[in-house]
Amino acid sequence: MALGLGVGALVGGGGGDDEAKSSPVSATASAGQQDGDGAKGGEESAKPSPSADPVKDQAVGLDKLLADSNNSRDAVVRSVGNIGSCKDLGKAAADLRDAARQRNDLVKRLGQLPVDKLPQQDQLKTALTRAWHASATADNHYAAWADQTAKHGGCPGGHARSTNQRNAGDRASGQATSAKEQASGLWNAIASKYELTKRDKSQL
Repeated sequence: MALGLGVGALVGGGGGDDEAKSSPVSATASAGQQDGDGAKGGEESAKPSPSADPVKDQAVGLDKLLADSNNSRDAVVRSVGNIGSCKDLGKAAADLRDAARQRNDLVKRLGQLPVDKLPQQDQLKTALTRAWHASATADNHYAAWADQTAKHGGCPGGHARSTNQRNAGDRASGQATSAKEQASGLWNAIASKYELTKRDKSQL
């Protein structure tokens, strides 16, 4: 760069020796200044970029919430099975009501979670809310079924009678499954893009 500036000054000068002698000094100073500016620019470009992907940040946040959504599934399946076999009815009812509280807490946490930048966030949020509400409703109906079964005559031949609470629980469970299937499809498209955990309907 210094060489180019020096040649330009000499060719375009047309003056005496004094001008020619002063040109290299001027060129060197200019080159030094440019080198300094270049170093500063290099330092600035070497700094890490503060700009993160806001969509990915929200996806990671939702992924953490979804990781908690399956915590009560085993307890629910076990409890419903025990009711049908007339076993541990009091514990089954308590576990189911606890599961319902967990589902409602998921809905509350989802409402506080920023997801506005996620693709199809309205549909995803609605599907998850509907799924967890329906699951909580089913859990409470099954718990009431356990209460009914615990009463005298509720277990003829060691098997629980099918009651109105059992039927209501089955209907709500079906609604939850349908909503979870929709939510799973929407979530997995996001999870695939950002290399997060994919989940089927049974894991929500």
